[in-house]
Formats: sequence, C-alpha cells, structure tokens
Amino acid sequence: MVVEIKKVGVIGSGQMGSGIAHVCAVAGYQVYLNDLSRDRIESGLASINGNMARQVSKGQISEEDRSAALDRLHGAENLDMLADVDLVIESAVENEQVKRKIFSQLCPVLKPEAVLATNTSSISITRLAASTDRPERFIGIHFMNPVPVMELVELVRGIATEDETFEAAKAFVARLGKTTAVAEDFPAFMVNRILLPMINEAIYTLYEGVGSVESIDTAMRLGANHPMGPLQLADFIGLDTCLSIMQVLYEGLADSKYRPCPLLVKYVEAGWLGRKTRRGFYDYRGETPVPTR
Repeated sequence: MVVEIKKVGVIGSGQMGSGIAHVCAVAGYQVYLNDLSRDRIESGLASINGNMARQVSKGQISEEDRSAALDRLHGAENLDMLADVDLVIESAVENEQVKRKIFSQLCPVLKPEAVLATNTSSISITRLAASTDRPERFIGIHFMNPVPVMELVELVRGIATEDETFEAAKAFVARLGKTTAVAEDFPAFMVNRILLPMINEAIYTLYEGVGSVESIDTAMRLGANHPMGPLQLADFIGLDTCLSIMQVLYEGLADSKYRPCPLLVKYVEAGWLGRKTRRGFYDYRGETPVPTR
C-alpha cells in the first residue's frame, strides 16, 4: 500500500534540513524539525522565518501562506516526537557513521509503515538502508541547495526499495512543486558526480597556478555562462562537503580522476570551509569577499 504522507519529520536543522522543512511546510505538510539541541532547532526555525519573509517580499508567497506555514512547523527536541510521522528525511552531516547512528535511534520510534529517506548527496542508499529495520521503505530524496530556490530533487532507490515507497516519494516531491530526476544508486548519483569533479578540477587549476581564484571564477562565469564560478560555488557548498563527496567518488569508483586536490584537503585541514567559517577560497570577513590566493 502507498502511504499517504501528511506529517513529515526532518532530522538536522542546518542549511539543508531547514530548507527541506521550509518547503514541506509551505506545501501544506505538518513538519517536525529535530536536531541535537533546542538552540539548533530554534536557529533553524529562525532562518526559515527569515527566508519565508524574503519570499513574501518578492511576491512568491502571501503573508497568509507564510503565517499558515509557520503554524505547521514544530520543533521536535527528541526523536519520540516523530513517532507519528509518515515520512522522515534525514539531513545530518555527510558522514556515514553519524547517519547510521541516527537511524539506529530513530527506527524503534517510527511506526512500521513510515517511510525513511536520506538527503545524502553521495553515500550508498543500499548500504544505509541495510543498517535500518526497513530497507524496503528506505529511499534517497536528495534536494539541491538552497532548497526553496532549486527546482530539482534526485530520487535514488536502494536495491531493496519497494515500488510503493518510490511512488510515495515521487508524489511527495511533486506536491512540493519540484521536478524529479531518478538516479541509480552509484557514488554521488548524477548532479554531484558531474559537478564535484568540475569543482575539484577548478581547484587543481588554481593549485597548479594556471589561474588565480578570480580569473578561474570569471572564466567559468563568462566563458561557460555559469551563474557563479566553481570556487565561489565550492565556498557556498562548504569545502568539507566538497571533500567528502570527492572521497566517496574516489573510494567508490577507484578512478584516479576523482582524487581530491591536495589544495582542497589543505583548506579543510585549516578549517577554511567557505562561507560558513567566513574563509575559504574567498575571505568573507569584510564588506566584500576577497580571494585568499
């Protein structure tokens, strides 16, 4: 039987998790946002409120829509508050051990028919599903960042994912007003398998001294008509996330073309992770971003 999704749980209130909670609430779902602490949940809800206000000012949603959507958003301080949801989307950090730990705590709480999804951008859906009590009701629902703006969602079935689970996920994404692209369960799926090696190559181009940060980004913006340059985009994604996706590609496909650039590793080791730490390929601590190389 296809589960009718009415209540959605989101685990992780960072940039992706709060974006997913935002679009679910606007689409009419009751949403329960969970994180490790009340402070994190509050900060996620505050950023959703601000982003919705921006949508109102741009005329994308009405003030009534915003107020109704905020009423549908609930902070869930513990996982027990997700006992009654029909779908849970895990959007924690891109680390397999962390995700497995969440699933081991979450599964005993969920009702048997609930669908469990992960927003992973690169980790094997089949492997994650196998660590749960419901591999047939497990699926990858990979949103793009920033979630309220980006129209695509990658749907990824694990080897055990049942048709009913897939159909429920497809209907859910359609109700959010997003477009589905179905990807096979291979490392990094489609978007990141194409995008991240391009970013990694841009970092190699910088590392080898072919161009400066500014010239590489200008070249790709004006020469390939990209809305932002690859190094600026890397800072936006987070250099730690870029590195972890490259490592998944490199380990999963064992091809040297996916080797993470040593310069990317160095930036991550320095804690210069991009916008979120205010330094990456650009320094964001002043009025305008300044290239760091």
